[in-house]
Amino acid sequence: MAADRIDLNLLRVFDAIFEDRNLVLAGKRLNLSQSAISHALGRMRDALGDDLFVRTGRGMEPTVRALAMATPVRGALAQIKAALGVDEFDPAIARRTFVLAANDYITALLLGRLSQRLRVEAPLVDLVVRPSTRLDLAGQIDVGRIDLAIGIFADVPRRFRSIGVWDQTDVLLLHREHAIAKRPLTREDLLTYPLVAISQGGEEEGAVGGFIVERGLARQSEMFDREALERGFADHADAPRVRMAVAHSLAIPALLRHSDMLALVPSSLGRELERSGELEVRATPYACPDVTVRAVWHERNDADPGLQWLRKQLIDVSRQVRSR
Repeated sequence: MAADRIDLNLLRVFDAIFEDRNLVLAGKRLNLSQSAISHALGRMRDALGDDLFVRTGRGMEPTVRALAMATPVRGALAQIKAALGVDEFDPAIARRTFVLAANDYITALLLGRLSQRLRVEAPLVDLVVRPSTRLDLAGQIDVGRIDLAIGIFADVPRRFRSIGVWDQTDVLLLHREHAIAKRPLTREDLLTYPLVAISQGGEEEGAVGGFIVERGLARQSEMFDREALERGFADHADAPRVRMAVAHSLAIPALLRHSDMLALVPSSLGRELERSGELEVRATPYACPDVTVRAVWHERNDADPGLQWLRKQLIDVSRQVRSR
């Protein structure tokens, strides 16, 4: 390989093509013509002795060599920019798009508040929110397609960094007109009335103990602690029945309306839904430990001023969720 023929600009072109899978879009990203992008790609192919990208109906698909290069190249570019100090971030004038991954209730609780702050402090900054339940979330973080993932993670690989956003536990929700709404909730009620819970992937998707593991990152797929629920009734012949498992947490109010079901949900979501006055929160009649919602990012982005600023904003606005 003629390493001396690879310069920083060629690596930037490689990174842009890998991200966009399109020569025209990569050129717009770098303010280069399509012919300049094609020429740079040709130089890289000659120097590395590999096609790197193959044109298909879905765009420029990376070769095995390109897939292996993508994460180290992006990390090297980020380190060079940080070392040179060329990534200063002024939120008042910055034009940037951040890509986050979160489920629907975290999006509603946290990112809505974050959007309000951006409107005032960073009017030219945009957010793209991807579902955190997508397959290969860790791979998307690895190649830089997701800047920050927010959720509950049992294991975080060493190549990732994380910070706690808030703690929560499981609670029960019931409609204010439910038959037991006027008295304390008991264990027997969970055996009498069926449950609705939030599940975004079960054993058929490879979930084990409510978590799906991909590339070392274990993300929560069931939005409740099934093991705590089972422990709470280990001394009983029967067990609570989960009549419905739904992927969309914001459907819970409609499902509880005119229903005898109880909803088993995260406490942060339960408090938010209780605000409408239609639903009421009850503590679980069994021990259920706290869990931490975390923000996760790749270690190469530790020194990125824009992402440092974004993480600070997330932690600041999360206090509104924690204080409720």
